Amino acid sequence: MKTLGLVLLTLWAGASMAQGQFRGDAAHSGVFAGAAPQRTPQVKWTFPTGDRIVSSPVLHGGTLFFGSDDGHLYAVDVATGRERWRFRTGGPVAATPAVDGGRVFVGSYDGKFYALDAASGALVWKFASEGEKRFEARGLHGFLPRRQTYADPFDVYLSSPVVADGAVFFGSGDGHVYALSAADGQRRWTFDAGEVVHASPAVVDGVVYVGSWNSRFFALDARSGSERWRFQAGTDDLIHNQVGFQSSPAVVDGTVYVGCRDANLYALDAATGREKWRYPTNGSWVVTSPAVSAGRVVFATSDSSLVTALDAATGQQLWQQSTRAYVFASPAVAGDVVLTGVLNGILEARSLSSGALLWEFRTETSRANEGWALDASGRFNGGLMFPSPWRESALGVVERQSRAGSFFSSPLVAAGTVYIGAADGRVYAIE
Repeated sequence: MKTLGLVLLTLWAGASMAQGQFRGDAAHSGVFAGAAPQRTPQVKWTFPTGDRIVSSPVLHGGTLFFGSDDGHLYAVDVATGRERWRFRTGGPVAATPAVDGGRVFVGSYDGKFYALDAASGALVWKFASEGEKRFEARGLHGFLPRRQTYADPFDVYLSSPVVADGAVFFGSGDGHVYALSAADGQRRWTFDAGEVVHASPAVVDGVVYVGSWNSRFFALDARSGSERWRFQAGTDDLIHNQVGFQSSPAVVDGTVYVGCRDANLYALDAATGREKWRYPTNGSWVVTSPAVSAGRVVFATSDSSLVTALDAATGQQLWQQSTRAYVFASPAVAGDVVLTGVLNGILEARSLSSGALLWEFRTETSRANEGWALDASGRFNGGLMFPSPWRESALGVVERQSRAGSFFSSPLVAAGTVYIGAADGRVYAIE
């Protein structure tokens, strides 16, 4: 029994040290091996970069990989927080990297997609798309003047790649989904989604699942790129507010769970695209990617600032709690703990079974509360965030939110330690 225990411990440790893709795996379940801290954690180390971090960290072989808006992809020793290497791209790295076969894959706002040697950071190959851009529309969100075209300031992420069966899959602001050979970067196929694709694809059983900013969600054959089915969610032709898949799907037990900015969380049949159920959020976006564990689907919303757990089979609400501020970062589950990063710079830990708050961790930037971005309760000061609908004011909303050390990055849990990036430009390791 002692020998068996050592074998199981070794296997568990290996699994916990290999979370090399966004949301932990190609299905994007958002579930991590082992347990998260049960009490208020302490800072183990922090690593500073030169700008905001919206990329989520991934872990492989004792190295933490993540991108920064300063244009670099970083590799950091997970035990000490010391830099192993950095690689400079030509733009912000707002995507979460993927690690597979000794290589790190990631896209940048420079419109290039990179494959690097995981040990050294040396460039192996790069691929040029037709160019990156954010979603844009006239009169977006009611901004004035109405005839002006605006880039969406809340389109903060790039599509994070997923690696499966020798190929790497990702979306682009040029409106395409790409499949490249992981070995040499040669294009296998391209799919025209019709609008910006910044959601991250999931790959399960030879099918790629991904949504685009025109509220279309696709299932594509992983080998050929041919469309198997599509699902049309809600649209908004007036101010383009209630439209678009910014959420990435979680595919679990034959069901695709995905949120949409049309203010719904959807459960779709993975084989046919048939809607099983939907959960309406009363007008609030679902930017977060849902986590699915123990028969529960956990997700969070933007304007309503709620974290919610639903029955995975029926969509019935099991519990719901307020986070006090908008949530863009996707929740993660480790054991019976749900971890949710909030834009007020607070990381919440809640019970998966009940939703009860276990602890909170707050960035120093959030505590400093530059410019009084937050009120005493931890909510954003609405007048400061949205002083007017005119262009110059409205487009600075995300920058003003970031002053609170906001969490756009989603947490990773390994061996009892939580790793997460923040808008203050730091990655935190807490345990």
